[in-house]
Amino acid sequence: QVQLVESGGGSVQAGGSLRLSCAASGYTYRTNCMGWFRQQPGKEREGVAAISTGGGTTYYSDSVKGRFTISQDNAKNTVYLQMNSLKPEDTAMYYCAHLTGRCGGSWYWIPRYNYWGQGTQVTVSS
Repeated sequence: QVQLVESGGGSVQAGGSLRLSCAASGYTYRTNCMGWFRQQPGKEREGVAAISTGGGTTYYSDSVKGRFTISQDNAKNTVYLQMNSLKPEDTAMYYCAHLTGRCGGSWYWIPRYNYWGQGTQVTVSS
């Protein structure tokens, strides 16, 4: 059973930075994909970034490319999302998620992910 625990959310002013963490446990497959998603009230959940844990290939949505960076610490089984130049429209609940296999071009497709964390709130004020 894969368990994911997010942390690092909070409130910040526009232009500021936050780093989210996702501590993962319970999986043994060598090739996994860890994704970050977000959901605003009344809107669908959307993919933000993903990383293939085996090779380190990263993927980003257009809305965060150049501002957010996904990374991993394999020794700690932790994936990070460094968020810089935050905007009010980045305000959302952020979730990490896991799937077995490579991320690939459909990394943002939610049904592919089997396990989800509980979420961490990010609020950006103008």
